[in-house]
Amino acid sequence: MGAGVVQAEERTGTRRRRRRARPMSEINVTPFVDVMLVLLIIFMVAAPLSVVGVPVDLPDSAAGALASDQEEPLTVTITAAGSVQIQTTETPRQDLVTRLRAISEERASDQIFLRADGAVPYRDVMEIMGALNAGGFGNIGLVTDIGGPTLTGEDG
Repeated sequence: MGAGVVQAEERTGTRRRRRRARPMSEINVTPFVDVMLVLLIIFMVAAPLSVVGVPVDLPDSAAGALASDQEEPLTVTITAAGSVQIQTTETPRQDLVTRLRAISEERASDQIFLRADGAVPYRDVMEIMGALNAGGFGNIGLVTDIGGPTLTGEDG
């Protein structure tokens, strides 16, 4: 995005006389538009990749999405192997309540999301939900994949 100089020529008879060069007063916006389009493409590609990175096979549900706060959502994941992870950090079950209490003191919201693999027994999910509640998080959201069966038996 640079400014250029335009040479003005004046003809008088057979000789050419050059006037002083005057600055170009037009802004070239093409490079600006090019940069903005490249940034748009980068963010469109990178946005779907910014989800929690623990792979689990979530059960399907017909429920809609929950509204989120301004804070980054806190997520606890139970994998098919039975390991528990806070965000992407694996946490032993006996340390879960202590770590959750420390985290809840630093956060303004008591909202937490629980992701559990579909192969995890119901008892394990309920034990972790009890630990989340004991750790200071009373607003627990269960994460599922959308498009699951409804009560009428139809896929959503």
